[in-house]
Amino acid sequence: MNLSSLAREAGERGTPVRAALIGAGKFGSMFLSQVPTIAGLEVAVIADLDPDRARAACRAVGWDDVRIAATQFTDSGPQAVAADGVDVVIEATGNPLAGIRHARAAIAAGRHVVMVNVEADVLVGPTLAAEAREAGVVYSMAYGDQPALVSEMVDWARATGFRVAAAGKGTKYLPAYHSVTPDDVWSHYGLTPEEAARAGMNPQMFNSFLDGTKSAIEMVAIANACGLNVPQNGLAFPPCGVDDLARVLRPRDVGGQLEGPEMVETISSVERDGRPVFRDLRWGVYVVLEAPNAYAAACFHQYGLPVDDTGRFAAMYKPFHLIGMELSVSVLSAALRREPTGTSREMRGTVASVAKRDLKAGEMLDGEGGFTVWGKAQPVAAARDALPVGLAHGVKVTRDIAAGETLKLSDADLAGDSVTELYRSLVAS
Repeated sequence: MNLSSLAREAGERGTPVRAALIGAGKFGSMFLSQVPTIAGLEVAVIADLDPDRARAACRAVGWDDVRIAATQFTDSGPQAVAADGVDVVIEATGNPLAGIRHARAAIAAGRHVVMVNVEADVLVGPTLAAEAREAGVVYSMAYGDQPALVSEMVDWARATGFRVAAAGKGTKYLPAYHSVTPDDVWSHYGLTPEEAARAGMNPQMFNSFLDGTKSAIEMVAIANACGLNVPQNGLAFPPCGVDDLARVLRPRDVGGQLEGPEMVETISSVERDGRPVFRDLRWGVYVVLEAPNAYAAACFHQYGLPVDDTGRFAAMYKPFHLIGMELSVSVLSAALRREPTGTSREMRGTVASVAKRDLKAGEMLDGEGGFTVWGKAQPVAAARDALPVGLAHGVKVTRDIAAGETLKLSDADLAGDSVTELYRSLVAS
């Protein structure tokens, strides 16, 4: 409750929190838009493959020339990590392999890490978190993104003595979306390709939100951070509005749609026939609570929580998230409280690559949101041999793969690099 005061006091002492941002895309730009109005926070260096684009992003979000001139711009992530006086490194590239390299370099240099790059986190997050602890620094999820917000809600529920039946987020989903490619993504967003291009929107990135891959990544990140369970058959995306959270997102043996307790799940804002769900949660996050006793269940009803027909299950939800505009909470928390806003702890799940179409031996995979595969959330125990979507980019398949088939690690020509070996060791343990 005192984070802004701590930041202001740090600025008044002449020791503001100094951040390095790697990746000045949409998430990074949203963060940069807030920095000038946060006392005690500075961005010392911004790394982007195109530094001129990063400068333009700063101007677009309202930075003045004085602030831009005082900031170092570079095309090198390692250079940003090594810059003098940096307290916190924000990894926002979206490239899992680059993100892991940057995070490990930051940890080795004694910098805290805020990992916007959830793709990297679901590959080897527990290892990065362990390395950070050993180095005496913080490895944190990014506040404003759904995994950190859900982790906060789960922690709140447990700290107040409730059992967690389910936790997750909302999105727009239909089963046919799994086969959508960057070529036809914009029609689902109500945009023309020309409108999207003028807005600087990346079709592959936006397609990862539509085809189910991003939801799988985010739910696995939550499971790995909170010790929750991943559905055996992947996310079901049940259509559900906020009034029905407690009824739908409870175990099947008590009338709900979940295979068991303590599950992650993403709910859809549209019915399977395309009709909008009443009071949907497309932009929000939720947690479903189970009362530990009859008295607590009665209090659910007395204080107006949306409950199921038994009265034992109730829901709390946040209807919106502000993505990068909330990221400073993680940066300040890491530097001033030495506390993460959620962190990966164990490999409860993984995101398996599923063929969008028939693939031929020798064909190159193009990863998250692309033309070749989509990502399916799976429990680690059921998918130890599956090719994670974070490794399914820029590698060739070694055999013919049928549409709908889950790829195995052995189906891709993977280099024996440190990331691949780290991942193998995590899912094997």
